[in-house]
Amino acid sequence: MNEIFSIKDKVAVITGASGVLGSSLAKSFIEAGAKVVALGRKQATLDACVKELQESGGDAFAVEANVMNIESLEIASKKIIERFGKIDILLNIAGGNIPAATLSPDQSFLDMNIEGWNEVTNLNINGTVYPSYVFGKVMAERSSGSIVNISSMAAYSAITRVAGYSAAKSAITNFTQWLASDLAIKYGDKIRVNAIAPGFFIGDQNRAILLNPDGSLTDRSKNVIAKTPMGRFGEAKELNGIVQFLCSDAASFITGALVPVDGGFSAFSGV
Repeated sequence: MNEIFSIKDKVAVITGASGVLGSSLAKSFIEAGAKVVALGRKQATLDACVKELQESGGDAFAVEANVMNIESLEIASKKIIERFGKIDILLNIAGGNIPAATLSPDQSFLDMNIEGWNEVTNLNINGTVYPSYVFGKVMAERSSGSIVNISSMAAYSAITRVAGYSAAKSAITNFTQWLASDLAIKYGDKIRVNAIAPGFFIGDQNRAILLNPDGSLTDRSKNVIAKTPMGRFGEAKELNGIVQFLCSDAASFITGALVPVDGGFSAFSGV
């Protein structure tokens, strides 16, 4: 029975592999016997990430590419095929909110920095669409593959101060459903596309609005915890299991799904 959950020897491309969530998933996939391609914009950061993975005994490969540049992704795809001969899995982890697109507590949408809006929507939408477009072609040639995208609690209901991020993640939910349907209809039932919707995890991008300089919770964090039945933030490692499951044969009839990993945040009304 355990073999059906295996991702051993599968080639997994992970965008944003050097970030908090991406590096956790990369390590988890290596431990599960997958071959990991760490993809990102900074070669030095990627090399450090891959060195750590290789020191743990894994087969890892660093490829510099910009998820918002199709040409660089196509070059990366050729390098990956030269190295491994296939791509089985794509984890679209690159993304997140940015300070320029975050409203202060006393601002409204009408005070939005439009350049910040453009940057955050481009990063989160095209930063997922473009890798899916390039690496999806490799999967289509073999009529086999699994893509996992990152949506958000912000796609379920309005979360203050992050209008651009919320709009982009809502688009990812829809794109996941659309792409899952299109690929299955045109290339068969062995190509699947799903998404997870993480709850609140503390990372580099949101640390300043969730934690005070002394490490205590901000008022925003207190509101988050009050709305989370489990009463805590998530840990990056708590995403690993569901992502591995979605990439395994155990999820062979699951496509177009959005799975919340949120400690109950999306289920609880707050009352």
